Amino acid sequence: MENPLYRHASEVSFRDTDASGWVHFTNIFNHVELAEHAFLRSRGLLVFDRSQGGWPRVKVSCDFKRPLLCGDPIEVHLAIAAVGTSSVSWNFEIIRGSGELAAVGGITTVRVDHLGRPQPLNATERLELERGL
Repeated sequence: MENPLYRHASEVSFRDTDASGWVHFTNIFNHVELAEHAFLRSRGLLVFDRSQGGWPRVKVSCDFKRPLLCGDPIEVHLAIAAVGTSSVSWNFEIIRGSGELAAVGGITTVRVDHLGRPQPLNATERLELERGL
């Protein structure tokens, strides 16, 4: 990813790994979600509120390029691929501290209300997200 919209530094923790000592595949998405939430907060956007809803995932994909081990420093790079009526499609890369690409993928989230019904993005949400295109 040439110019990521957002960069989030992290480290692989012991709880992220499986019996092999490598990051369990599902935990890649935990690191991406932390980066996404940090980005939303940095733009003053809702992450989740029981009375207002949030952004559940409706589609995820990931290609694993290199294993990650406990203690590995990583950086999640985020970019917005598309903003829909109520959805955001994100692209991500996970870069090891050594500069190697460890994983690449995408996530689509949908803005929902407190009952889980899709909600059109309001003007503020749309403006802040489209600044990332």
